[in-house]
Amino acid sequence: MPPPPLGVYVHWPYCARICPYCDFNVMRDRDRAAEKAALVRAMVADLVAHAALTGPRRLVSIFLGGGTPSLMDSDDAALIIETIRRLWAPAPDLEVTLEANPTDAEAGRFAAVAGAGVNRLSLGVQSLDDGSLKFLGRNHDAAAARRAIDRAGAAFDRLSVDLIYALPGQTPAAWAAELETVIALGPEHISPYQLTIEPGTAFHRAVARGTLAPAPADLAADLYETTQAVLDGAGFEAYEVSNHARGEAARSRHNLIYWRGHDYVGVGPGAHGRLTVAGGRFATAAPRAIADYVARVEETGIGAPRERLALRDVALERLLMGLRTLEGVDLDDLAVLAITPERVAALEGLAEIARSRLTVTPRGRPVLDRIVAELAQGA
Repeated sequence: MPPPPLGVYVHWPYCARICPYCDFNVMRDRDRAAEKAALVRAMVADLVAHAALTGPRRLVSIFLGGGTPSLMDSDDAALIIETIRRLWAPAPDLEVTLEANPTDAEAGRFAAVAGAGVNRLSLGVQSLDDGSLKFLGRNHDAAAARRAIDRAGAAFDRLSVDLIYALPGQTPAAWAAELETVIALGPEHISPYQLTIEPGTAFHRAVARGTLAPAPADLAADLYETTQAVLDGAGFEAYEVSNHARGEAARSRHNLIYWRGHDYVGVGPGAHGRLTVAGGRFATAAPRAIADYVARVEETGIGAPRERLALRDVALERLLMGLRTLEGVDLDDLAVLAITPERVAALEGLAEIARSRLTVTPRGRPVLDRIVAELAQGA
């Protein structure tokens, strides 16, 4: 029997600017050469320590996220990717994804990034409307986004485009036109995310001051339905609530690791991981501050402590993540939650059980949070 699949997430925390909607663990990318060098050394040491912990595993995905890892020196990216490939057994179709923004400076580095071993780009376009991009605090315009998509298509085997909708003043017709424009540019994967106001962000403070009003719930629902209709009509399957792929091969293998409850190593400041070792499932969470992360690796040899998860917590996580997907969750994974056909029937068509799998219906997807809460509460 082959070893269970493994993914590796690497968090690069630096960004050219901090977007007003972002609540990720990021910081401005100023002159930090010594700090970055120390961080790369710590990441490599952390990876070695994790490999000793997991033992031999089949490596199916590497994801360099952030932050903006396209700002990394390509030699550093190559070192990290080569280290990971050496420590675990790469699958023949190993997916290596890197997140990038569409500025001309970053797009000019795509060839070097591809040479470092990246074969899939996740491009944070967010919008093709200049007014929306300004509102979102992005440092590119629509023309730069189109150029970046074109360059990425030439440099990488696979391309995913991120978009944000439910912006102030956005109409379903304008959003549909924007989606159609993106589709025509040729990406195989599109991830449209509804704008959410996260605590601690500049947008959250603006809402508190009364200077920003989120899209009304009924408009957000209309925009969601527009998203499904346009992308489905163009051959993109919503294999996850916010992820649409043109064919099964175009699906994000790394995200599927999360949604299917597989193991993944997390290295870098604030990175999270899930590991099945020593007969249990463990959560890891590295210190968020760069200096604290580097110090922990130097002092303990590994970047994050491990916390054993209770069986109920493992099942709740499978419920939360798995119901986001079209394939749903095997009921055996949820046994401790005692989710019976009667409890699912009480949801009145929002979820269903078929062939021992629990899935959310198309009608249930817009109220997924409610479904998860009700099933979890009754456990």
